[in-house]
Amino acid sequence: MVQQLSGLSTQRGASVTSIVFIIIALGVAIKLIVAIVPAQIGDYQLTKTLSTQLQESNNKKETAKQFVERVDKQLSINADYDTKAEDVFTFKDKKTGQLAIYKKYEKTNTLFGNIDIVNRFEGDIDPTIEE
Repeated sequence: MVQQLSGLSTQRGASVTSIVFIIIALGVAIKLIVAIVPAQIGDYQLTKTLSTQLQESNNKKETAKQFVERVDKQLSINADYDTKAEDVFTFKDKKTGQLAIYKKYEKTNTLFGNIDIVNRFEGDIDPTIEE
């Protein structure tokens, strides 16, 4: 007795087409992660830097101009040469010792060809409370 080996019930595993689709989907997912995660990490570091510098400036009763100079200096120390303080935040309050800022900027990364991923970051920066 020989069983016939035809029909869908005897097929096992994935077809070549489904494997190709899985590989393409994984490639796109990895490319998205590579484009988005570094921007998120950079924003976290920038927010932490701005928060720390804001607290130090307010504690030392520095002016808005001194704060901008302080941030630019810190960004150059962090090797973030293409970022300028004026491009990243605006002042909500310029009173000496009560400086408040609002961060708003975007980071663009190329996904494929002429398709870009734009990461927008915005929000109030609160001075860190160190005890």
